[in-house]
Amino acid sequence: IAVDGFSGATPLGLLAATVESGQSAVGALAEYGNTYSLSNLFMGFHPGSIGETSILMILLGAVILIATGVGSWRIILSGFVGAYAMAGLMYLIGANPYFAMDPLYHLLIGGLAFGVVFMATDPVTASQTNTGKWIYGTLIGVLTIIIRVLNPAYPEGIMLAILFMNVFAPLIDYYVVGANKKRR
Repeated sequence: IAVDGFSGATPLGLLAATVESGQSAVGALAEYGNTYSLSNLFMGFHPGSIGETSILMILLGAVILIATGVGSWRIILSGFVGAYAMAGLMYLIGANPYFAMDPLYHLLIGGLAFGVVFMATDPVTASQTNTGKWIYGTLIGVLTIIIRVLNPAYPEGIMLAILFMNVFAPLIDYYVVGANKKRR
């Protein structure tokens, strides 16, 4: 008889558990065989919430949002760059097994890609100035990794980072516009 669904730990849940045991993050994922290889994570051949597992499909959605003018490529690119840079910094610090996770894994697991592409680019709540979009997206990526790594009880972080930055988006725009006026 075929199984219609499966319930189990997601990759971020597994990684959060490794902090308690002292095992390396990538080592914990390696225990599950090829399920959590980088290619399977990119294609979406692993358990997780619907819509956040296939990075390939999320990137296709990003292309559609950018082509239609709904999503800002500045927010998307800076969100990924900010997350990768902060994950790289955490990797260099390596204070615990969750810190020492390869930065690519941070980009491919969890809802980071989904949140950056489909939620952070909301034209109503995001920053409106071009410079503000770079700042807004970068800080979303940075905050997501900080929340993930420093609070293993909350292994995702993207939604909280987006909510924080939605609160600060008008302030970012205010200072960007003020700086532009001063420069002129």
